[in-house]
Amino acid sequence: MTAIVTPRFIPVDIEPIASAEGRIVVLAEGGDRLDKAARRVDRLTRGALKRLVSSEAFGKLDVGDAAELAWPSGMAAEAVQVVRIDRKMGAEAARKAGGTIGAGGKGKPVLVLAGSQRHTPEIVLGAMLAGYDFRDHKTGEAAGAGPGSLTFAVSNAEALQAQAGDLTAVAEGVFFARDLVNEPANVLTTTEFANRLKGLNELGLKVSVLDEDKLASLGMGALLGVGQGSESPSKVVVMEWKGGAKDAAPLALVGKGVVFDTGGISIKPAAGMEEMTMDMGGAGTVAGVMKTLALRKAPANVVGLVGLVENMPDGKAQRPGDVVRSMKGDTIEVINTDAEGRLVLADVLWYAQETFKPAGIVDLATLTGACVIALGHENAGVFSNDDEFVKSFLKAAETEGEGAWRLPLGAAYDKQLKSRVADMKNVGGRPGGAITAAQFLQRFIREGNPWIHLDIAGVALLSEDTALAPKGATGWFVRSLDRMVRDGYEG
Repeated sequence: MTAIVTPRFIPVDIEPIASAEGRIVVLAEGGDRLDKAARRVDRLTRGALKRLVSSEAFGKLDVGDAAELAWPSGMAAEAVQVVRIDRKMGAEAARKAGGTIGAGGKGKPVLVLAGSQRHTPEIVLGAMLAGYDFRDHKTGEAAGAGPGSLTFAVSNAEALQAQAGDLTAVAEGVFFARDLVNEPANVLTTTEFANRLKGLNELGLKVSVLDEDKLASLGMGALLGVGQGSESPSKVVVMEWKGGAKDAAPLALVGKGVVFDTGGISIKPAAGMEEMTMDMGGAGTVAGVMKTLALRKAPANVVGLVGLVENMPDGKAQRPGDVVRSMKGDTIEVINTDAEGRLVLADVLWYAQETFKPAGIVDLATLTGACVIALGHENAGVFSNDDEFVKSFLKAAETEGEGAWRLPLGAAYDKQLKSRVADMKNVGGRPGGAITAAQFLQRFIREGNPWIHLDIAGVALLSEDTALAPKGATGWFVRSLDRMVRDGYEG
């Protein structure tokens, strides 16, 4: 598993700067405005720092970007990284600045001269998140030399050290989600996935695994149909965190966990199919949130449920035209076996409501290519039956800088799901594909139960680096859902 770099906070002391090895980070607005520690660096480099921050090139940098002085004279450090900031910058810009620090300092000792920066916690979190480097399957020199270190010289070291636990808990949850999504499917089978989640018992979560016999006895025909062509057994894993009042109904988080998606008999094209290891991104996010809640001992009741299956073509695989019966009792005509995620979620959503009577329910899934076409890779699709409930999530996502855009629901879309032989079809055609998928899921939400569906197909795994993550898995919405719990469910 990818190691986190736990931040350390020390009082500002200019004397050790000259002998500090690795990388020194200076936060600067530009011009000749330098704090005490930065002035020390400027003297050691014989004015090179001031010349840099006063230059036209530095002034043109976006807030959060950086320039470097390599192998500065008068210092033991191999580089001074100068990150451009702005006194009016908000939390998102501060996280970006931290991301620049973390990405540049992987595997190195890093000393950040943060002084009295207002958004230091956000800078710290950004640095931790961008320091992620998935190397579990690299060998030799490519395996890396370790995670390095991250030290912040600040004016309020004790106060920030007190916040370090919660910041690290969030980063740990994001890293857990990223590791799960980045794992190849021959490693992260349904059984291995369940075993990793069972390991969360050590943090105080109550983790239960429902096997195929139990799922069959519950009537989860929709979920079981998806996995019947795979050698990997289908499972549902339930993670309970009981940190709130004993009688308080929990928030339920439900994740799609298709550990590999070939499309089944409706097989996908070969090009790009290797990325279908990420089709368990919803389950990965749920797992990451639950780990964060447990690590920071959140005073709230939250239950996470994930449906783990593999969608493979086989002589036993589900066929187009098959009819399956859900746990709810509704029958579903399977038109396309590559629209499998909604079948998994249908049964887990119903089980969550029947078993836990949640105060609200949020599902996450890499569900539709249609959502990627609609929103690209900057926003996830958000659907809900409850305006106030969804506002609380959208506010949390905005606070954390994780793109989310609400899309409509409506009875008119249900016409596209009508089946000749069953209660419904599992697809409604190309028009409004992300919406009809959400309409399908809404049929498995009880009347009056607040519900949000998050289609994260476009944001769970990216082909380019972002401000807070290298290319690959993002852990999108671990932070937002943790924020939603903090702001709305902790007493």
